[in-house]
Amino acid sequence: MDIEICKLIPELAEDYVHFFDTTPHDDNVDEHKCYCVCWCNDDYEVKDLSTVEKRRKCALQYVQDGNIQGYLAYRDDVIVGWCNANTKSDCLKCASWRRFMDYVPLDALNIKVKSIFCFVIAPEMKRKGIATLLLERICRDAAEDGFDFVEAYPYREESYQSSDFGDHVEMYIKNGFKMYLNTEWRPVMRKKL
Repeated sequence: MDIEICKLIPELAEDYVHFFDTTPHDDNVDEHKCYCVCWCNDDYEVKDLSTVEKRRKCALQYVQDGNIQGYLAYRDDVIVGWCNANTKSDCLKCASWRRFMDYVPLDALNIKVKSIFCFVIAPEMKRKGIATLLLERICRDAAEDGFDFVEAYPYREESYQSSDFGDHVEMYIKNGFKMYLNTEWRPVMRKKL
């Protein structure tokens, strides 16, 4: 299987939103189509993200402006996977960070951390190593870009649901991540670069 991993750039904005338009999230109800707009480096308090149309429009602008960062997996020119990977310190004001991440410690100012917030894999491509390919590219690029760590917030197997997009502890362990903090809700895992 030939998979190409591409960094999300403004020229791929239409491809990106099309992937979310057509890739099922849970039961594929529009209200679940997130376009990953709540995991970005923009302050959410001034945004109305109440409908799928508003989230889609916002996502296009966010990709153009570099607010949503991550990687796309292509197979035969069709996106089959997405991973949101952004600078941790830039995302502290985003909607999902403020809502869900209070258990994650903040880092010293001199530490540069790339955070992995989300994986979405096309249903027909799950369990084929796409998430691992995305993770490997993120780690390689983060090292080249001078990051100290890559950090992830996976789900424990027993708490996993179809709406959870953090992937599993085992994938991170297989890729050199260590347990940084084991909280009651979710673990925080890190890979030193």
